[in-house]
Amino acid sequence: MTTTGGRLTAVQGTAMYLGAVVGTGVIALPALAADAAGPASLLAWLGLVVLSAPLAATFAALGSRYPDAGGVSTYARLAFGERIAAVVGWCFYLAIPPGAAAAALFGGAYAASALGGGTATTVVTAAVLMAVVTTANALGLRVTGRLQVALSAMLVVLLLCSVALSLPHARTDNLEPFAPNGWSAIGPAALLLVWSFAGWEAITHLAGEFRRPERDLPRATAAAVVLVGVLYLSVAFAVVAVLGPAAARTSAPLGELMATGLGGDARTLATVPALLLTLGTMNAYYAGAAKLGAALGRDGAFPAWLARGSHAGEVPRRSLAVVSGGGFAALLVVALTGVGEEPLVLLTTGCFVAVYAIGIGAALRLLPRWSKAHLTALAGLTGVLALLAISGRYLLWPLLITAGALLYQRLRRRPSPAVPLEDQVPVLERST
Repeated sequence: MTTTGGRLTAVQGTAMYLGAVVGTGVIALPALAADAAGPASLLAWLGLVVLSAPLAATFAALGSRYPDAGGVSTYARLAFGERIAAVVGWCFYLAIPPGAAAAALFGGAYAASALGGGTATTVVTAAVLMAVVTTANALGLRVTGRLQVALSAMLVVLLLCSVALSLPHARTDNLEPFAPNGWSAIGPAALLLVWSFAGWEAITHLAGEFRRPERDLPRATAAAVVLVGVLYLSVAFAVVAVLGPAAARTSAPLGELMATGLGGDARTLATVPALLLTLGTMNAYYAGAAKLGAALGRDGAFPAWLARGSHAGEVPRRSLAVVSGGGFAALLVVALTGVGEEPLVLLTTGCFVAVYAIGIGAALRLLPRWSKAHLTALAGLTGVLALLAISGRYLLWPLLITAGALLYQRLRRRPSPAVPLEDQVPVLERST
């Protein structure tokens, strides 16, 4: 069995997967999905859990074979070249501003549920959250890995408590009519929920940190898929079966579940961890995106002006300013138009779907043909194609990003030395 010198075990990898996948979406998206499809939204949750298995396994196979910190961008470069790798970087980077604004609004909705004030409280709280995270990152402060894990653990406890306390109040009558908006509404609900399942690709950036990537990464992936699936399906069922039609009208479903189980004052119990979780998740968004933007500037995929802060220990304030400015702009649009956070979620998930499509395409080119991993990638391709089909107009955002990335690459095109595929990224030799 080949080792890489890393320290992560399969158990630690599973915990990191949970931290990457189980995020702010679950504190709000069960209600948005119920609004879109009613109880039939449970099928959307189930479908995405099923899709997660081959998708996560494919990224695990790529990560164990090509343990490089570049993740999907590296696989795109190996399979399709520098320009498509730049597209992946642009999609990740420009998905963060609308995604951060949506996450802040999710947290703000819990504050409004506990304190009152409606939309005004939601937007003001969201703006404060974004300002705090921007300031912390500009000063070089970071949420430590241990604290990030603690915040994720807090979310898991909140979810389990909400489900356990509310399930005695579940009613089968709340499951009827099962598809009040028609069966076709399951597709839009699934597209919303992609947000909650984004993160299966994130662990690939740490593939080289596992002790034995070929053994530990697949094990961590399998365990995480099962745990995430059980957690999400439990919460989604509780929201629909306990809250009934009211699920579509609440912006703080976990608070409502706890209020059902413990009484109205329990909404405050859900608000504090929801806000802390939002801060932690947004901090990770901003810190990662700011570094990504600086690295893209350094490597020529973005203007060189953004490159400052790309080295370890430096603060990428210019890139952070772009991310933060875009997030505040997205929040301002929501505040002025009253469209809510749903369009922000769909714009972000459109980028995620595009990145997944490129990642699956890279897997089909890089993984040994007709191997178990290759067949798994084919299964994942089916699901990604379905997501692309239902994304509709929200694919315009990643398509515009792609056009911008390719145009920028063409305008500043510069030759790069040809490097054999096997020399670009270390490939783990399989022991026989």
